[in-house]
Amino acid sequence: MKYILVTGGVLSGIGKGIIASSTGMIMKAMGFRVTSIKIDPYLNIDAGTMSPFEHGEVFVLDDGGEVDLDLGNYERFLDITLSRDNNITTGKIYNHVIEKERRGEYLGKTVQVVPHVCDEIQAWIERVSAKPTDGSSNPPDICVIELGGTVGDIESMPFIEAMRQFQFRVGTENFCLMHVSLVPVIGVVGEHKTKPTQQSVRELRALGLTPDLVMCRSGQPLTADTQRKISNFCHVHPQHVIGVHDVSNIYRVPLLLQQQGLPYILLERLHLLDSPVAQALSIKPYSLTEQGRPVPDITPAWLQSWAQMADTVDRMNPTPDTPARDESPAGMASPAKRHTALSPIRIAMVGKYTGLGDSYLSVTKALDHASMEVQRKVVVDWVEAEELEEGHPKFHEAWRVIRSVHGILVPGGFGDRGIEGMVAAARYARTHNKPYLGICLGMQVAVIEYARSVLNWTGADSEEFNKEADPKVVVFMPEISKTHMGATMRLGVRKTIFNTRDCITARLYGLDKNPEGEPTIDERHRHRYEVNPEIVEQLQEAGLNFVGHDTEKVRMEVIELPKLDYFVGVQFHPEFKSRPKKPSPVFVGLVLACWRQEISKNLHEGELTPSSSKKQD
Repeated sequence: MKYILVTGGVLSGIGKGIIASSTGMIMKAMGFRVTSIKIDPYLNIDAGTMSPFEHGEVFVLDDGGEVDLDLGNYERFLDITLSRDNNITTGKIYNHVIEKERRGEYLGKTVQVVPHVCDEIQAWIERVSAKPTDGSSNPPDICVIELGGTVGDIESMPFIEAMRQFQFRVGTENFCLMHVSLVPVIGVVGEHKTKPTQQSVRELRALGLTPDLVMCRSGQPLTADTQRKISNFCHVHPQHVIGVHDVSNIYRVPLLLQQQGLPYILLERLHLLDSPVAQALSIKPYSLTEQGRPVPDITPAWLQSWAQMADTVDRMNPTPDTPARDESPAGMASPAKRHTALSPIRIAMVGKYTGLGDSYLSVTKALDHASMEVQRKVVVDWVEAEELEEGHPKFHEAWRVIRSVHGILVPGGFGDRGIEGMVAAARYARTHNKPYLGICLGMQVAVIEYARSVLNWTGADSEEFNKEADPKVVVFMPEISKTHMGATMRLGVRKTIFNTRDCITARLYGLDKNPEGEPTIDERHRHRYEVNPEIVEQLQEAGLNFVGHDTEKVRMEVIELPKLDYFVGVQFHPEFKSRPKKPSPVFVGLVLACWRQEISKNLHEGELTPSSSKKQD
């Protein structure tokens, strides 16, 4: 087993997760089996009880683990399936150590950070890194470990010490340290300042860890002088100072690293140049120009599909620097020219946590994946749900957005704040035949709205928001704890069974193409409330189709309104399993429905191409 540790310095949030994911992606593209571990040095057992405003999205894994959103990046970039143990927290480690102490496993010794906590961290990493993540029974070859926070944080000290010991435990030939640091650009002349990186590396070395590579985050490409300066003061080879400047989209980061010779550097450092994988690919070090910069290299075959994906994203988001490419036969418009000529599909995201985009990171990524699949740019217009409620100062402005967009998406959430705004958005989508996708809470508010408006149950509500509601169309699930919050919801991957293959959602999942067997899908869940089984039949008779349910035929999983172009609600979270090359079907369906309506509208009005200035509805 080979280990690549990614640490960060100067400040947090500079891209350690993307760099770690990109490194893992490069190693997997070469043919190695890769897994990832994220270390979060907070005392929480997991991310499940954290506020989205403070921590961003809680990502849910197949086994029900509620983890840091960086594990979502790993799964999306590497197309692997991780477990809750791939997210290590201080809370988990200390909880495990204390439980062992209570069982008497330390034989009466004084339990201390060194050696007991550090030993537990190392044993955890070795145990988890051996678990298969690609669906096979084969253990991974390489484990990428990201240490959250920045070097010098007091809460991360036990992990730094554990990693210092770990490099000798596994052998230095099996351990590579990449340190991510900020190289700010100061002044109108655009001078790179290396002092923050020097200080960060100095502190890391003082703690017993010497970086093999320094990954320099900057707004602009590093100059050769800057590379040499960082090399001199940080005790690393000049070619091991890797510039990671801002690029047009995150899928270009692996390509940027490859262009600077990272594959060869890692293979050499980890003694893998003689491995069958490296021998088959003939990986070579890059050469330098007279100015000290890497010679431009052709993207290798094993990265071609990733490069094509990055090109697709660039074509949908053109900038003055986007290269013009047209590989289509003479006389035919290339796909790039076709979709860049169109105005973007606009989706209103009606949420409760829109003040922080990371709160809905997987949802926006799933829209990006759908956009890439249909090759049409998608733009998210954020709408705070409360602003759709009468009396709010931004009421009219928010409704102008709702009326102007092509489709509406209501994501998951908890609590009663903004619920009436979500209900109003669902009502507008239903009555104006505007494509609608409701996820988890978004499905529940659609059911509440239908009960109120169609069945005239004016008191219909969720037990979550109104304990005295009559009727309760959404109820608390009986097996869920009412005293403990952490890890007590209905979590993880669950099977959904469709009543029929002849419905929009089943067709999107391709179930209509396979008449054999039971029409089922597996998606991840995170909820403690459900549609009241006692009122499902009445809603069904009124026209709200419950087309998917759980294995016990009690919990409703998917709703549709068949008379509308696209009105879908799902109790599960499809965004958590969406991948760049395998987008979530219901997100693709939403984008396609918006596009289809736009084409129909423009044909009716005699237009051949959409106009971004044309007022919708």
